[in-house]
Amino acid sequence: MAGRISQRDVDEVKARTDISEIIGERVALKSAGVGAMKGLCPFHDERSPSFNVRPQAGFYHCFGCGESGDVYSFLRKMDHLSFTEAVERLAGRVGLTLHYEDGGAAPEQSGRSRLYAANAAAAEFFRAQLSSPDADTGRRFLGERGFDAGAAAHFGVGYAPQGWSSLHQAMRAKGFSDEELTNAGLVSQGQRGVYDRFRGRLVWPIRDVTGQVIGFGARRLFDDDKGPKYLNTPETTIYHKAQVLYGLDLAKRDISRQHRVVVVEGYTDVMACHLAGITTAVATCGTAFGSDHISVLRRVMGDDSTAGEVVFTFDPDAAGQKAALRAFADAKRFNAQTYVATGPEGLDPCDLRLQRGDAAVRSVIETKIPMVEFVIDQRIAGFDLASVEGRVGALRSAAPVVAELRDQLLQPEYVRVLARRLGLDTEDVRREVERASRAGRDSSAERNTRRTASADASSSDGAEPVARITLASLPRTSGAALERDALMGFLQFGHRMDAELLARAVAIDFAHPALDAVRKAIAAADDLDRPGWAADAVGTVREPYRSVGGELLAADFPALTDAAAVASTIALARRLVLRSIDRHKSELLGAIQRVAPSSEEGRAIRMQLRELDAERQRLHNDA
Repeated sequence: MAGRISQRDVDEVKARTDISEIIGERVALKSAGVGAMKGLCPFHDERSPSFNVRPQAGFYHCFGCGESGDVYSFLRKMDHLSFTEAVERLAGRVGLTLHYEDGGAAPEQSGRSRLYAANAAAAEFFRAQLSSPDADTGRRFLGERGFDAGAAAHFGVGYAPQGWSSLHQAMRAKGFSDEELTNAGLVSQGQRGVYDRFRGRLVWPIRDVTGQVIGFGARRLFDDDKGPKYLNTPETTIYHKAQVLYGLDLAKRDISRQHRVVVVEGYTDVMACHLAGITTAVATCGTAFGSDHISVLRRVMGDDSTAGEVVFTFDPDAAGQKAALRAFADAKRFNAQTYVATGPEGLDPCDLRLQRGDAAVRSVIETKIPMVEFVIDQRIAGFDLASVEGRVGALRSAAPVVAELRDQLLQPEYVRVLARRLGLDTEDVRREVERASRAGRDSSAERNTRRTASADASSSDGAEPVARITLASLPRTSGAALERDALMGFLQFGHRMDAELLARAVAIDFAHPALDAVRKAIAAADDLDRPGWAADAVGTVREPYRSVGGELLAADFPALTDAAAVASTIALARRLVLRSIDRHKSELLGAIQRVAPSSEEGRAIRMQLRELDAERQRLHNDA
């Protein structure tokens, strides 16, 4: 039976791993004060970043939804891994050989790990097949579209042989079972057994944002292939097409740097854009662009301002127009500005590059138009603007588009744009936009009322929801502020303080139960020199106060530099000790009034008072 991973190795892997690098593969992180980084939370939708990462502590916390933890918990929640799988994945990254207790061997890979391994092995098989004699049609297809062997290698393009079992046999030889291959979507089940899903096709590996192969997209090459033009991996445990964007693993770094993403329609379009210098291009995989894609892109872009750009490329045909309107409905969830780029004569990026070169592809993207204008033009295209009735109908169709604009500076400008398009008076257009806006608000209010009523009806016990305790809910008093700031400093910089001073500070009871629970967790920490001690301490805070500990560890400490933060933390610790001394002294002064000055008890109290004064003076001298 497999043994557990030794705790020493678990700690070693965590110490060698930069949590900001792991999270940064999925979330665009920016500096947020001393030792902190911030981005959009990957666990819930938000418009402003509230997800904080503290690399030195190996900890993250979202001030919006309350999710927090270390690098292991992040991988477990994001990729649905077991604890062992998370440790093993990171150990592979840092090159550490794990040891298992009781002399046990490494446990067998879980189902999810086997799916990743199967996809990786299949990708290698397909790549190798592209250079085989049987793949001449596939190589010719690529060449005719302007892609040489180097381009194919860069994007991992491969070839699936025409036979029914080439991949199946190769994968079985590598130790994968039929069940694993079926679960990975690599083979299908027929009356005569399993057979290759992809046959006689060019194959593009589809990777997640971290670069792991999770599925494939395959393009038909031969006339006798009666299947669809493009065939994708079916939904699996690790492949969910509504959340996947082809090319994101290659584009994410430049998307984060440039705050721009270009959404194209196919694999070859992504290749053409990247080779033409548009290295932020991505594409959906067999499905329409939707809300899950937006969530993924916003996190990678760091979409917390209107400075970013999202450029959609659509064919000018009816299907492309429909896709544009559908995208516009979701695009309002971007903070970034959205645009549409349409190639001349309806050419997609791949054909445009082939016919007119790289510069033409770049020019199309740069000559984009705002999506609002594109949608307005689509709304009014079916009306006869030469007639009064046509202009009025077009106004009623396009006014809701302008009414939905969140930016109150943009809306009046688009009122004038629409008025010019229709040849109508600006004031008439403005009134219709306001009417559409009121109708939209009334409809939204009605939907909210129905949702509220439904939620009330579904409540089984009528109990009030329990509010999550946060730093914002703490009393706004000077005493609570002192305790809050001190705990924040202790968690973030306690390992750089004098151990005796820290021990004295956290031995003092705090008034608020949440802050006192965090204080007790810090006091119980036994090795502050160990990486990750603060995250582990937060994990021991008793509920319902653990989220407060997470906020304190992840919050921006009020200091301009690292050294200033340490100095401030030390000063806060002294203030806590001095406050405790003053409280004790006040109690003794009250007690001495109730006893005879010459009594034994009176002399003992005076002795304690002198000791407190001396201790107070020593703290001042040390400051």
